[in-house]
Amino acid sequence: MADGATMTEMVFTPDGNARAFRDALGRFATGVTVVTIAGPEGPMGFTANSFAAVSLDPPLVLWSPAKSSSRYVHYEAAEHYAIHILDEEHGAWLARFGRGGEGFHGLSHEINAEGVPVIHGALARFDCVRHAAHEGGDHLIVVGRVLRAAHREGAPLVFSQGQYGRFTPGL
Repeated sequence: MADGATMTEMVFTPDGNARAFRDALGRFATGVTVVTIAGPEGPMGFTANSFAAVSLDPPLVLWSPAKSSSRYVHYEAAEHYAIHILDEEHGAWLARFGRGGEGFHGLSHEINAEGVPVIHGALARFDCVRHAAHEGGDHLIVVGRVLRAAHREGAPLVFSQGQYGRFTPGL
């Protein structure tokens, strides 16, 4: 371990100490996304950090909505969606697209060719069509085929150990 740090292990087993499992997962830093769909009453957004690249050929990405979400039924049924990667300046989007947030109200956006709301200013965006969906415990694993992708320069918003922060390049 670096700099003489000591390690106190919190051990997870399937029959106990679920908090240790969650805390161990939290040590893996992730980016933060907002996934958008055309909902039954207008544009909908969902904050998620369960995003990953799957394949370059064909271009596939995945994300995983929680089944406990009040918006889950809409995301489970969506054939098209857009995944927006947030940059370090998008902290306000977290509350906007979290439970009880104002969502798209007052937020500049367009509707893409598939009818999905897309947000201006994201660090990157992937317009997707559902390729597959798999049961994943308390989440659904949604694999999307990327129809279009766009990106710009900037630094990503990062989530680790229950906190949001910034990425600092270099070691």
